[in-house]
Amino acid sequence: MEMKKLGFGTMRLPLCDAEDATSVNLDAVCEMVDAYLEQGFCYFDTAYMYHKYVSEVMVRKALVERYPRERFLLADKLPLSHLKEKEDMPRIFDEQLEKCGVEYFDYYLLHNMSRAYYEVAERLDAFSFAAQKKAEGKIKRLGFSFHADAELLEVILQKHPEVEFVQLQLNYLDWESPYIQSRKCYEVCRKYGKEVIVMEPVKGGTLANVPEEAEKLLKDYAPEQSVASWAIRYAASLDGVIMVLSGMSDLAQMKDNLSYMKDFQPLKKEELALIGKVTEILNSSIAVGCTGCRYCVEGCPKQIAIPEYFALYNQYKQYGGKSNATGYYPNYTAKHGKAADCIGCKKCEKICPQHLPIAELMKDVSAVFDGQ
Repeated sequence: MEMKKLGFGTMRLPLCDAEDATSVNLDAVCEMVDAYLEQGFCYFDTAYMYHKYVSEVMVRKALVERYPRERFLLADKLPLSHLKEKEDMPRIFDEQLEKCGVEYFDYYLLHNMSRAYYEVAERLDAFSFAAQKKAEGKIKRLGFSFHADAELLEVILQKHPEVEFVQLQLNYLDWESPYIQSRKCYEVCRKYGKEVIVMEPVKGGTLANVPEEAEKLLKDYAPEQSVASWAIRYAASLDGVIMVLSGMSDLAQMKDNLSYMKDFQPLKKEELALIGKVTEILNSSIAVGCTGCRYCVEGCPKQIAIPEYFALYNQYKQYGGKSNATGYYPNYTAKHGKAADCIGCKKCEKICPQHLPIAELMKDVSAVFDGQ
């Protein structure tokens, strides 16, 4: 199946209740699926934990039950974070097939590969499990999503040549990041001839809502193009990138992405130079590089709304007294723990794909919003 380079990520689907990640608006998702397929796109990406374990079900209801199997490609992921023993793998895999309502996955990934989870994958022989499922025809193409450093990525690709592709966090803001190492990881993939699927091209929405100075640069050059379009086109322009995932949350975002990705045009040299200037502005204005993936939330013993607090903190730091962040903070503390309630257990840090020092950052957040 010919693939246009925009993938439909299902980690940030539209909700009926903003406070309940399971309250996915099925009607809205169906409308988005229809618009996406109608324009000739075909790649859908889900995962076991997305939307508190209901994303796969939404994919079945909005896509699988409404379209013939040959109309789409479906990617799912084995949650390394949920594996305790070998028996967990076939149990979860079969559950995923059932929840999605399919007999096979076109793309299947070992999910959230970090140093800690690579040890889990090796201890439980997860690569061999996935390879066996591929031999059975249950998986068409095998890969993994990666959240660590380039050195570990090279170790994995040396040891596991059976891997066909790697899913990387790749965007222009993280390209030279010493923590995310987008460029270095991308170069390792190309060194080993692996195709790349891009996640977080807009960095959880950060690159769709840039400071006014940066937005003016982009709009002066191309008034008709959205700010987000620059980030997605940047990722899609790289050699070896076969798919760029976008976690579209409403039909408007969907239509915007479809408008420039239907007949994709790579960035020109002068456009890349402009992105370089935008990157400099962003690096001086963003306090916390959180993407809002919410992996940190589930295990927090104090039920702290970590991503929401980081978003408010970034807003406060960027706009200062003009921000209404301090007014929104009590809305979250009414149902969640305050930033000051953090006990420093660092469970969140072990699973954070951005490798953020969350416990220390909570002290900074608390100093602003709790007066600590």
